[in-house]
Amino acid sequence: MKSNRIIALALLIALPLIQSCISYSFTGTSTAAKSIQVEDFFNNTDLGPANLGQTFTNRLKEYLQQNSSLRVVKENGELQIEGTLTQYAVSPVAPVSGAATNRLGDPAALTRLTISVRVNYVDTLEPKNNFKDRTFSFYKDFPSTQELSSVQENLERTILDQIYIDIFNATLANW
Repeated sequence: MKSNRIIALALLIALPLIQSCISYSFTGTSTAAKSIQVEDFFNNTDLGPANLGQTFTNRLKEYLQQNSSLRVVKENGELQIEGTLTQYAVSPVAPVSGAATNRLGDPAALTRLTISVRVNYVDTLEPKNNFKDRTFSFYKDFPSTQELSSVQENLERTILDQIYIDIFNATLANW
């Protein structure tokens, strides 16, 4: 009983000392910057929807605002991101046997949508964090029996959400 009180008292005394040594940002960022500039991403894909660049840019800005305390600015941001959508590819995956091919009429059971983005990042406060032409890519598979147009919106959302996370981690979380 007495030893428990001594331990509790020691913890109460040590707690303020421990707290002063630990600092953590609940914003998920490891930067002192207050602003970020996101240039419009250019859609340089052959198959991607015409509005993909603008959609990507707007949703990236929203993601950064929701997951950090940074203010998105039009110019002179302490952090700067720009890039190009470089790939929007649909390809067959998961080949099936000859008998199954005759039934389905398609030599693959799954089709894959892949989206890639090339990004340049400038950190004016910590130039060692800068990078140029870094590619972020993700894919999602769907049954070959489905038309891309029927699943396209959900696939794009899933793929782009992962790319936003990867960009956030590479830039603001500095992973």
